[in-house]
Amino acid sequence: MKILIIEDEPFARAELIRLLKATGRDFEILEQIDTVEDSIEWLSSHPEPELVFLDIQLADGISFDIFKKVNISSPVIFTTAYDEYAIRAFQLNSIDYLLKPVNPEALVSALNKLDRIRIAAPEPVQSWRENPQLENLLKMLSKEFKSRILLKTGDQIRSVQIEEIAYFYAEDDVVFAMQKNKSRAIVDYTLNQLETMLDPGRFHRLTRSCIAQISSIKKVSKYFNSRLLVELDPPSEEKVLVSRVNVKEVLRWMGE
Repeated sequence: MKILIIEDEPFARAELIRLLKATGRDFEILEQIDTVEDSIEWLSSHPEPELVFLDIQLADGISFDIFKKVNISSPVIFTTAYDEYAIRAFQLNSIDYLLKPVNPEALVSALNKLDRIRIAAPEPVQSWRENPQLENLLKMLSKEFKSRILLKTGDQIRSVQIEEIAYFYAEDDVVFAMQKNKSRAIVDYTLNQLETMLDPGRFHRLTRSCIAQISSIKKVSKYFNSRLLVELDPPSEEKVLVSRVNVKEVLRWMGE
């Protein structure tokens, strides 16, 4: 199987190839590409691969822009940190989506799904460019994130630049914003709502009650029961303990 990998994280590329080798399948990596521009150039001058592993967010933009420039009908497996609702909106030639860090069993399942689809429909029915859902998904994934937020302190309401917020945390059903100047204020959003409004490259949900900006993380230490203890700046009143199941995802985000 001739495979093209479009992914801008070197570790993610290496891990994907390692997992592919572990499946025992016979494959050839045609190329590893990390930008939209280079992907367009390569696909314009080479035969279509039999399978594409595609990350949504690349170094120079959203990878779906590739399909607006190049006519491609190759099946695609997405590798992404985005919520699955966005991927499920895209059904045509997508074989599956793999949330990072990629799970070995999920990879095997996606490849098995590709085998079944090839048996049922050996020839592609439609190119990506002709997919009417493409523009809608591009708009969804290109949404702008919050640059300012309203903070309430007593009777006062202030507009603050989002980069001035160190972290958000919930306390007794009230959500507070801790600013870098060590003052806190109430925000009229839940943490679930904030998760969808904040740039995931800058902010991350460390625990059920805390969303932190990457620049506010002062120190991370291993903790009892395979958890992580995160020290924030300004310091948080409660310990911020990343659960065992979320450790890999938090470390991946920190290393982006």
